[in-house]
Amino acid sequence: MIALCPNPFRDLDLSFTRNVRLLLHDAGFETAICPVFADDEPEVIPADLPASKITEVAENCSLAVVIGGDGTMLAVARQLHGHKLPMLGVNLGTKGFMTALEQENISLIVEAAKGHYQISKRMMLDISLIRGGEEIWSDCALNDAVLHGYGDCVTITAWCSGQRMTGFTGDGVILSTPTGSTGYSMSAGGPIVEPDTENIILSPICAHVMGARSFVLDPNREIMIRTEKSHGRRAYLSVDGNSVYDVENGDLLRVRRSAHYALMADMGLKSFYETAFEKLK
Repeated sequence: MIALCPNPFRDLDLSFTRNVRLLLHDAGFETAICPVFADDEPEVIPADLPASKITEVAENCSLAVVIGGDGTMLAVARQLHGHKLPMLGVNLGTKGFMTALEQENISLIVEAAKGHYQISKRMMLDISLIRGGEEIWSDCALNDAVLHGYGDCVTITAWCSGQRMTGFTGDGVILSTPTGSTGYSMSAGGPIVEPDTENIILSPICAHVMGARSFVLDPNREIMIRTEKSHGRRAYLSVDGNSVYDVENGDLLRVRRSAHYALMADMGLKSFYETAFEKLK
């Protein structure tokens, strides 16, 4: 079975998804429609297309075709955390760094369903928020975890495997994977890192000190970040641009490599460098 995971706010009336479904059915494949971002607005899913949850059908699927953009890919990757199901991205968004195909490559989806692709194994991060010595919240990230002030500066102190590595006052800090290096981390001045490698990237956000720079760290490091605020300022933690959690003064953010990976189906149409050159010019 092939899971089709469309973003109904990109693929209006799921017209592109219908075409993909027809192609796959004609090629002898069974499909399941697993919409993304539709839980709060189920009316965006046409009544003639029965919907399933990707978490309910993943074990019976050989491939997830994600129809949308990078945000849709991130959402599906988070839902598939712990499942070894490859994702094939079809770009209906803007940048589409994570997607392997554009709309005009629709015929290649059948080839992917037949297993004609290479696996790109993407590192993920385990994120924990610690308060008073206890873990109060946890999540996983394919792109990044961001600590950010609510419009005010916060003081950040970071340790790498127990050793103090940096400290500054600024808008916040980004802890990124190589996959996320072309996202918010890059916009904050961080390096572009090949997505198949394994590193943890720390990038300050608008630091009020000249010496604050990005770090590219060994994936086996454990990063601890302490956030301090004053005069009632507030801060939040965001993971992959989705889940948001309010952070209190003195909370600790722990970031380390996850045991789980996101699996991307690579059709070999373009190298990472070609994609980066086209998307970033």
